[in-house]
This record gives sequence, C-alpha cells and structure tokens, in this order.
Amino acid sequence: MLKYPNFSFDIKHRDPKSRARIGTLKTPHGEIETPNYIFCGTKAAIKAVAPAQMREAKTDIILANTYHLMLQPGADVIEKMGGLHKFMQWDGPMLTDSGGFQVFSLGEGTMANEIKGKNSGKHENKSLLGISEDGCVFRSYVNGEKIKLTPESAMDIQRKLGADLLMQFDECTPYHVTKDYTARSMEMSIRWGDRSLAEFERTDTGAQAVYGIIQGGVYKDLRKTSAEYTKDRDFFGTAVGGCLGGSPKEMYDIVNESLPHAHPDRPVHFLGIGQIKDIFTFVRLGIDTFDCVIPTRLARHGSAFIKGHPGETINLKNAKYREDNTPLDEANGIPASTDFSKAYIHHLIKAGEILGMQLLAQHNVATINRLMREVRAAIKADTLDALEKEWLGQ
Repeated sequence: MLKYPNFSFDIKHRDPKSRARIGTLKTPHGEIETPNYIFCGTKAAIKAVAPAQMREAKTDIILANTYHLMLQPGADVIEKMGGLHKFMQWDGPMLTDSGGFQVFSLGEGTMANEIKGKNSGKHENKSLLGISEDGCVFRSYVNGEKIKLTPESAMDIQRKLGADLLMQFDECTPYHVTKDYTARSMEMSIRWGDRSLAEFERTDTGAQAVYGIIQGGVYKDLRKTSAEYTKDRDFFGTAVGGCLGGSPKEMYDIVNESLPHAHPDRPVHFLGIGQIKDIFTFVRLGIDTFDCVIPTRLARHGSAFIKGHPGETINLKNAKYREDNTPLDEANGIPASTDFSKAYIHHLIKAGEILGMQLLAQHNVATINRLMREVRAAIKADTLDALEKEWLGQ
C-alpha cells in the first residue's frame, strides 16, 4: 500500500453552505494553501513570464506537460539536468500530467475543444495512429517519429521529469463519441490506472505522489463508477478529466455528480478549467486546485483580467485605451499592474512589442493569484457570495 510519507493534505476549514474547503497541500518542495491555481508551463516555461516574475506575482505552484517534454528535449535530458525544478529554476511545488490529453486531442486541433464541450462536428485525429489495451501510438509533431505511450512509460517519463504531483495515464474521450465507447474507454482507463499505480510503486522514491483521474464523459453512472475506482485505489489525489459536456450547466452537473463518490479527504484537481467564473462555481463543489492556459494565452492576444469587469477581461487592442493613462490594477502590487498605463500597453500590443505580452501575462498571473487568496479568505469568513459579485461585476 502506497503511503506518500513526504506528502499530506489537511483540510483546515469547511464552508457550511457548500462543499468549499480550505486545505494545506504539503509536497517535498513546499506547502501550498488550497483552493489554488496551477499555472501552465507546458514546455517547461510559463509563456512570457520568468520564474522570478512568477514568484513576484505570488505564484505557489506550476505544471509542465509530459507529452510535449517527452518529444522535446526528452525526459532523459531533463533527468540528466537534475529534473524539472533545476532545469526551470523553479523551487516550488510542480505537477505533470500523463500526456494522455495531448495525445488524444492535438492531432486534429478541434478535438481539444470537443473534450471541453465545444463540439465542432469534426473528430478526425491525424497524429493518433491507434489506441489499444497496451497504450497508444502516435506521430511526433517534432519529427514525425512513431511513438508508443503506455501507462508504464507515462509514469517512467513523469518520474524522470521529477515533478511532485503526477497523473495516471488515461484516455480523454471527446464529446461526439457514444456511451458505449465512453464506457469501454473508462474501463480501459481504470485498467491503465492500475498499471500506472503498479509502475509508480515499483520505482517509488517518496519524492512524488500520483493522482487518479475520474473519466466517464457526460454519463453520471460512468462518472460514479470511475470516481469510486479512484477512491478505492492508493492514489494520493483525485483529478476530474475527460469530456465535460456541451454547456456550463452540463459541466456543473458532471462535477456535482462525480465528487460525492470520490475520496472525501484527498486533494481534488480540475484539469484544464480556470476562468474566474469557473473558480467560484467549482470551489463550491469541492475543487481544490485548477489549471488552465487562459492567463498567459489571453495576454498573448492583448487581454487582461480585471477584477469587477463584466466578462472578466478587457482587450488592450481596443482604440479606447489609446490615451488611457490609468494602470491595469493598482491593488495587484507588481509593476506590470501598477506602473504602466493602459495607453502604453495598448501601444506595445499594436506595435508588436514582446514587452506588452510580458506585462499582460504577469499581470494576469498576479490577478489570478490575488483571486485565489481572496477566495480562501472569503471561504474562511463565509463571504464567498459577496466576493463573487465583486469579481464578476454583478
């Protein structure tokens, strides 16, 4: 039985009106308070934000992506360089995913949207060559090489990468597939989960901990089965993955139905979700950590998160900011948010200057970190409803 001696998750406070909770997640690279946000350093880098700037923005934890890193530069190279923490010069907690989501979504481009419930009607995956009980075979987008990924190799790669928190290997089913396919996939992901655990235990050093993933698409009975599976195995934590429906309500219902069947005392991570409105919705259902590319992706398109602004963001490309001398947010406490005018950032974006994206990216990271600090304080003070109205401009 796996014990995870260097990890713990202690629930310190529970909201009497919802399933929201305050926890302390301990890893070998430090403790974080939850709910919290895990920022995406997909290829061992947060886009446009250096590790020192992430710390300045009060970031607690980041992630990296198994699929991308196994292709470039390769897990063996990162292991030789001392693991991700040393490679990236990040000394805080880290998470890696197992690579399954990218394998099943990146081949065709629209499938990733389908998994998150945005059904395009297209579902041809051009790089994925086959899925079998053994694992999956796909072509590398780097050099076209044919690569096989199995539960065992996914765990081996994550061990070499060296993050604190790992994910089991699973298949992410998109929106368009049938219930029969989803059921067969979920059952295979359960078997893959057992193989992931066995491989993890075989090479366990005490420096890492592994999460089980709840699958089952939009089907409540399948989600229940999958959640109970994760509860019954020696996973450290639980993640919610796979197809999350075609609407916000469907996504809400999936999570609401799933989590009561998961282990009540383990940390719960929501894979790939993280708009401001989502934080408030799913914290109330018991989600402890979120990850999403949105903060830095929005920055690259000229948008900034602004507390209290309807729609969550403003677009600095808009002409109305051309002569706006106000900063992004004086309450954020970092120069990117306080020292530069919207007019200057508008100019940088229109001129194609990289600095504009850098300032917006750090601002967005700092804003989300501030959101999470305020959410934790509001859960403790029983003021989450009021805080939601403040942030969403209601």
